[in-house]
Amino acid sequence: QVQLVESGGGLVQPGGSLRLSCAASGFSFSENPMSWFRQAPGKGLEWVASINFMGGLTIYEDSVKGRFTISRDNAKNILYLDMNSLKSEDTAVYYCAKGWKTTNPRGVKGTPVTVSS
Repeated sequence: QVQLVESGGGLVQPGGSLRLSCAASGFSFSENPMSWFRQAPGKGLEWVASINFMGGLTIYEDSVKGRFTISRDNAKNILYLDMNSLKSEDTAVYYCAKGWKTTNPRGVKGTPVTVSS
């Protein structure tokens, strides 16, 4: 059974940084691409970034390019999202998902990120 558990969110000031983590289990993590999505208050699910199974190919939604970095540690079965120069519009609940720009399966709870002064 696929399990994805996000962590690392919190309250940060505009311009600040956070590192999100996603612990994966129940499938062969190193053989699958992975993605991050987010859902802002009152809005739908939005794709943020994806990474291929080896980590050599990454793609990003335009608004986060140059600020966010997706990466993975296949030895530890962990997916990361490093977020820099955070803006208020980055406020959302962030979810990791198994697959290339696919929303399911994804973490159940997500991790909330609030960017506010």
